Amino acid sequence: MAKKAMVQREVKRQKLVEKYAAKRAALKEIATNLDLSMEERFKARLKLAGLPRNSSATRLHNRCQVTGRPKAYYRKMKMSRIALRQLASDGQIPGMVKSSW
Repeated sequence: MAKKAMVQREVKRQKLVEKYAAKRAALKEIATNLDLSMEERFKARLKLAGLPRNSSATRLHNRCQVTGRPKAYYRKMKMSRIALRQLASDGQIPGMVKSSW
């Protein structure tokens, strides 16, 4: 199991990303619009830099839904390889069986 604080930090970041997503997108649109003057685009960049760092989507990290493990994460299953193997061995995942030959 991952530390609870790390999992909670990731949840907090996710909430910030959702909260500032629209504002961040609008500022990025203004900053990249070449039809506007250089000053307007620069002001938009300054406002964008003024937003909380954790409100950027690139700060998010995928974590296992079962254990909170940040590494060896399968996006399709939303869990780590260890949790996936354990649940598959227990027969908790429909259609998935552990291979043996």
